[in-house]
Amino acid sequence: MSQTPTDPTPEHASKATHEALSPEEALAAATAAEADALNALSHENATLKAQNVDLADQYLRAKAEAENARRRAEEEIAKSRKFAVESFAESLLPVLDSFEAGLAIQEASVQQLREGSEATLKQLQSALARQKVVAIAPAAGEKFDPHQHQAISMVPADQEPNTVVAVLQKGYLIAERVLRPALVTVAAPK
Repeated sequence: MSQTPTDPTPEHASKATHEALSPEEALAAATAAEADALNALSHENATLKAQNVDLADQYLRAKAEAENARRRAEEEIAKSRKFAVESFAESLLPVLDSFEAGLAIQEASVQQLREGSEATLKQLQSALARQKVVAIAPAAGEKFDPHQHQAISMVPADQEPNTVVAVLQKGYLIAERVLRPALVTVAAPK
């Protein structure tokens, strides 16, 4: 079957229908189209508002979680500081006990006092080593290191300039960080 010119195709039908509408019908159709568009925008607005509420809720939850994580981290830092000092103090208690025991002996000989002092010194050094406290005691002739040594004076010496001549006071590192620099005298330039 062939189409006759009087049979409208879908695109001709809408054109023909549009041309055949009265002004009232055209106004009603435009109003209906506006109502449909308004309804679609209203639906989109409601969807966006719901998404906004959901995102605001997610934001508040994430913010609260971040605040809780920050608070927990601060508590953990405070606890680690407290227990780090506790551990250090605990390692020094045997040294304290040795000093008290040595002082409790009324009639100790010089030899006994010396032996007791040496044993107590070994305990103290061991306790410090467990806490990663290491002595800085450069040998004579070692190059001066301003990061670990503090030069008290420069003295004439028969060795390379800027090398350690003598250690006046040991320095100490704690976990590879300078706790106190070694006080040294340094060879002056010739």
